[in-house]
Amino acid sequence: MKTMSISNGWYYFVVIAVCSYLIGCINFAIIISRVKNHGEKDIRSIGSGNPGMLNMSRAYGMKVGVLILFLDIMKGVVPCLTAKLIFKNVYYSSNGLCLQDTALALAGLGAVCGHVFPFWLKFKGGKGISTTIGVFLVAQPLWVVIFGVSAIVFILLTNMGSMGSFIATTPSAIVTCYKFYLKCVNNAITLNWVFYVTQFMVFLIIVITWWAHRVNIVRLIKGEEHPTNWLQMIKNMKFKS
Repeated sequence: MKTMSISNGWYYFVVIAVCSYLIGCINFAIIISRVKNHGEKDIRSIGSGNPGMLNMSRAYGMKVGVLILFLDIMKGVVPCLTAKLIFKNVYYSSNGLCLQDTALALAGLGAVCGHVFPFWLKFKGGKGISTTIGVFLVAQPLWVVIFGVSAIVFILLTNMGSMGSFIATTPSAIVTCYKFYLKCVNNAITLNWVFYVTQFMVFLIIVITWWAHRVNIVRLIKGEEHPTNWLQMIKNMKFKS
């Protein structure tokens, strides 16, 4: 067991934030599409122009799309799991709060920010859902699976992909915050500023993903969001390499 104050350990959190952001900045869709096109163009000039799993699936087949999905999820898993393991037995000296959850939330926020706002793409990246799922897979794996399956069922029944994305991520954030609160209360830990900053970072992750979907949200409100027949689309996609 190790205790740490923010004054003598702040640089650890800076390193976590920076490294997580840089990992999030890696856009595998752009990299792989450039390789496939011999550097002449990338996925941003193909189809919808979105450097994500769906557009890659349409352009290069389901195998490539699934690979992109996995890699984007890992951008959330790797930094969060690393932070969680490093801070497993590190406690805040003021009130005995385990800093594991704080480090995990910071790593997750950094990874999602990197995916949505990558510096090397002039801060114009993807929508962050896959990376956000990766973050909460580390924080609350069981609940992410439950909400993920619910989202898939919802998408197949309604053909509303954007709403399904919110179902997979937003409830996971709520559960994460609630579980963290219960952990503190059950261990008689004072809810100080570190607790609230941790909760705020989790909340901010969801705010960023909603902001990235702002066009879809406006369309949903206006009733102009076009449904996508996902089953038919999947059938039409070739499992090409």
